[in-house]
Amino acid sequence: MLQTAVVLLAALAYALAVVRLRRRGRRVSALRVTAFAAGIALLLVAFLSPLDHLGEERLFSAHMAQHLLIGDIAPLLVVLGLDGPLLRPLLAVRPVQRLRWLAHPLVALPLWAVKLCIWHVTPLYNAALDHDAVHAVQHGLFFGCGALVWAALLEPLPGPAWFTAGRKLVYVAGMWLVSLALSQVFLWSGNAYYARYVDAPRTWGLTAIADQRAGGGVMLVEGSLVMLGVAVWLLFRVFRESESRQRLLDAGVEPGAAARAARYGR
Repeated sequence: MLQTAVVLLAALAYALAVVRLRRRGRRVSALRVTAFAAGIALLLVAFLSPLDHLGEERLFSAHMAQHLLIGDIAPLLVVLGLDGPLLRPLLAVRPVQRLRWLAHPLVALPLWAVKLCIWHVTPLYNAALDHDAVHAVQHGLFFGCGALVWAALLEPLPGPAWFTAGRKLVYVAGMWLVSLALSQVFLWSGNAYYARYVDAPRTWGLTAIADQRAGGGVMLVEGSLVMLGVAVWLLFRVFRESESRQRLLDAGVEPGAAARAARYGR
């Protein structure tokens, strides 16, 4: 219930921020609002649908699907729904200002990778299944680290000048390799790692190992589709920014200013 309450409070805060901006004559695009709402909806599905019970009590594959919603797809959509004006009230809070460095590309990716791997180590994963407080921390870190790594890539706030669209392609490839490596552990292992699923009643005729391999398959397919989609988007960005930058240079704009304008569409 606490996790659901936090999600609903975030949705309320976002709605209030949109209303505040509209009263000041600054409209938030329908695409941003839709993306944020979709992210919130997926979080509620993850916490309130039968997926939650199946994942905690019966199926590792269901738990994997839930974690991918919480830690990958929902953060991606939430970050797509944000920009500087919407984030300004949050950024005015001093502790948040001090934590902005966590969204630096060279910080966010290692944090995300370590989070993804360490929470699947058997003792920590079992602790999350056995203790609600640990499980809530796990979910919070999944979402938080996911939001940081997507914020580094999508830049609702300006990022480092060196982190161009071309370099972001390499970054996405690194994310995909981490996800791919972990999925292979589950796909090819001959041992079931987590006691909860070994002892659980068999669901849909899946053995514990078959269920674990299905979870690895879910991770592989989801990660590949998401990373492929982001990579295609970045390729379009590379071509569009290159053309825009060249037009500005031909018009006599200073190279640094042309690069920034092309990158942020200004």
